[in-house]
Parts: sequence; C-alpha cells; structure tokens
Amino acid sequence: MSTAPSEAERPKGRGYSLAIPLIVAGAFFMQNIDSSLIATALPSMAESLHEDTLRLNLAITAYLLSLAIFIPVSGWMSDRFGARRVFRAAILMFTLGSVLSGLANTLPELILFRFLQGIGGAMMVPVGRAVLLRAVPKNELLRAMTFLTMPALLGPVLGPPLSGLIVTYLSWRWIFFINLPIGIIGAVLVTWLLKEVREENVGPLDVRGFALSGLGLAGLMFGFEAVGRSNLPVWLIVCIVSAGAILIALYVIHAARTQAPIIDFRLLHIPTFRTAAIAGSLFRIAAGAVPFLLPVMLQVGFGLSPLTSGMITFATAIGALSLRPVAAPIVRRFGFRRLLIGNAVINGAFFVGYALFTPETPHLVLVGALLFGGFFRSLQLTSMNTMGYADIPQPGMSRASSFASMVQQLAQSLGVSVGALVLHVTVVLRHGDGLSPADFWPAFVTVGLVSLLSIPAFMALPRDAGAEVSGHRGRAATRAARKGDNTPVA
Repeated sequence: MSTAPSEAERPKGRGYSLAIPLIVAGAFFMQNIDSSLIATALPSMAESLHEDTLRLNLAITAYLLSLAIFIPVSGWMSDRFGARRVFRAAILMFTLGSVLSGLANTLPELILFRFLQGIGGAMMVPVGRAVLLRAVPKNELLRAMTFLTMPALLGPVLGPPLSGLIVTYLSWRWIFFINLPIGIIGAVLVTWLLKEVREENVGPLDVRGFALSGLGLAGLMFGFEAVGRSNLPVWLIVCIVSAGAILIALYVIHAARTQAPIIDFRLLHIPTFRTAAIAGSLFRIAAGAVPFLLPVMLQVGFGLSPLTSGMITFATAIGALSLRPVAAPIVRRFGFRRLLIGNAVINGAFFVGYALFTPETPHLVLVGALLFGGFFRSLQLTSMNTMGYADIPQPGMSRASSFASMVQQLAQSLGVSVGALVLHVTVVLRHGDGLSPADFWPAFVTVGLVSLLSIPAFMALPRDAGAEVSGHRGRAATRAARKGDNTPVA
C-alpha cells in the first residue's frame, strides 16, 4: 500500500514553495561536492586499492562520461515517466552508486560503480531543476533559484577540506558513504512533498539523436578534462575533441530534420534563454577556471598548506551565501539586462584582479577579495540561471533544463581546460620546470577577458527582458505608478 500523500494532502502555500528548492538544492549539493571530494582523496584511494594515482583518475573520467551521455535524455525521461518519479529514481541511483563505490575493492569495480553514480547525477540535476521550474510561480522563481546556485559554488570550496578531514580521521570510503543518509532523506522528501508532473503525448525517444549527442558530448568533455589533467598526449586529446565536435555537428544536422529532437535547438529562438546559454557559457568558463586556479596558486605557487588555502578560499562560499537575502531586491531594482551588464564588468575586474595576488599579499586582503568576488559571481550566476527560464513555456521546461545542464557542464570543463592550458603555455614560454607565482597572472587575465566577452550579448537583450520574473518595471513605469497614472508605457 502506497504511503505517498494524495494531491489534496500535499503541502501548499509558501512553506511548500520553500521546501521544493531546499530539496532540489540538497540533491545538487550532493552531486556538486562529490567530484571535489574524490579529487582530493585520490592518493589515499590509490594506496588502498594498490593502483597508480593517475590510473585512478579513470574513476573521475567514468563519472564525467556518464554525465555527458545521459544528460541529454533526462528531459525526455522526465516528460515520459514523470518528473517526480525520475528525480526520486535519480537520487536513489546516485546514492546506490555512491555506496557501491565505497565498497569497491578493485579499480574496475570503482569505474563501473562511478559510471552508475553518474547516470543518477545526469538525471538528478536537470530533472530536479525542471521540478522546481514547474512547481514555483514565476514571481517566486528568483528566490528559489538562489538556492540552486549555492551548491555549484560551495561544492568546490568545501570539498577539499572535508575530504582531507575524512581521509585523515576515517577512511576514503566514507567520502561515498556520507551520501547514504542524504540520499534516503531526499528520496523520502521527494515522495512526500512533490507533486507528479508529466507531459501528455510524449513522442518516442530520439535514439539516433541520443547516440550522436551522448557520444559527442562525452568526447568533448573527456578531451577538455584531459587538458586540465595533462595526462594524455596532445595529439590524442586533439583527436578526441575533434571526434566529439564532428558528432555534435552531425547531431545539429539531425536535429534540424527531426520533429522531436532529444536536444531542441529551437529553444535558442527565445532571446532570454539564448542569451543565458551562450553569453552565460562565456561567463561560466571563467567561473569554472577560478576554483581550479586559486587553490593551485595558493598551494603550489605561494607555498601555503592545504588547510590555509582552504580557509582562504572558503571566503568565496561565505560571499555566495550572503547573496540569498538580497538577490531578489537587487534584480527587482535594476532588472536583468542592466544588472547582467554591470555585474559582468565587476566580475571581470575581480577575475583580472586576482592576477595581482603575490606571496606577500596579506591574507586579509585575499579573503576580502574572494568574499566580495563570491558575492558578485553568485549574483551573476543566479541572475543568468533565472532569466534563462523566464520565457520558457511550461511544456518546454524539461527540455530547457536538459539543454542548460549540457551547456553548463561543457562550459565548466572548458574553463578548467583554459586555465590549465594558459598555465602550461606560460611555463613553456619561460622555459621553466615547474609553476612559480609569476605564472598565474596570465591565466587570470585570460579568464577575466573571456568573461567580459559576454557583455555584448547582454546588451542586446530588450530592456524588459524577464520582467515577469524579475519584477522590474522600468523607470517610466515606476514614475507613472507613483503618480497614480495607469496609462500603459511604451
């Protein structure tokens, strides 16, 4: 007998609207912190499994490949089988894969279980976001989306110190086991609190599109990640990325001839979604590079301990968390267009400003810069994420969420690749054998300039872009409202 409440028994009102983003954010946090936990624990895992540390990178690669292959199909799965059912199954699959990874005794077992975990992660993020987008009214969407931005910023910051504590005082296996209670609680809350939503008359799965997009994305992401790790020959990386690009090009041709493609490029006809996807990717490249560059600079370049480095970079998380109470008033005051333009300039200045850090820079200055940088970065990501769905019709939310997840995953991987590549070129040009403090400023300047390339696209937005979500009425409308003039403003 089912214990799930009926639709009439489910919670309603403001508490219900708050519960949904908290549940989804919890799942997002579990997924976002996972990779950073494992990256820090690789040496201990390699010793325990009697494997080389570089070979153990295959566990991370298996997870990323699984994400790339299955993210595109998540939208169709959500529409076909129901968002709540798929979201709950994704949480349970991620949790099961995590527990099995913690029980693995050989590298092949670990790779297999990480791939299983990746299938859950691939479904969990886009379907969870789609659940939120369908359940929360558009005038509450901005407040809800602030919860979803936090895991992406907190995961890379909290992962290394938490992993260090677990490996030092427990065992690397607990990196996976800690997901068990979180996953069980999440699945129970999804069953109890969320309503089932599915689309009628969902067409058959686009199998050819699934194969082309999945393999193409897997090639691109694997190639980008290989650049960041520098553990493969350059010619092989070029071949992998080229193959991925060719498959994606073939998918684009296929999608243009298919009535219901698995990744729907017709969504790019919506200006707000197109800007969030394309201009947002340029910003996310920089936002993905900085969490990679900062710890390397502080530890390898400046000689700080992992603990000290982690305490300094934790300021980014504090800055991000401080955004939540003020995000909605800021966006309502300026509107998406003005805010995204001005804040892109501010973030670009912060990214370039990190190039000024030296081993002699006082730690208080480092903390202050990362604190404010985390605030403005979170504001930009939250605003882009929210605006992107402002004009998406309800039936298209699942497909839009899958599309956005795909783009964001690629941009993040590309960001790490760009940062690593610039570092490598800098060392080669000075004929060095290792990293020095002076090698990092070109990388920060590069990613800062890349983020500024998003500004022209933001400037092309209409002034009232996403007004239904932001609540921004414009100066003329505000003046008319204050005077009691109800005449429409052109």
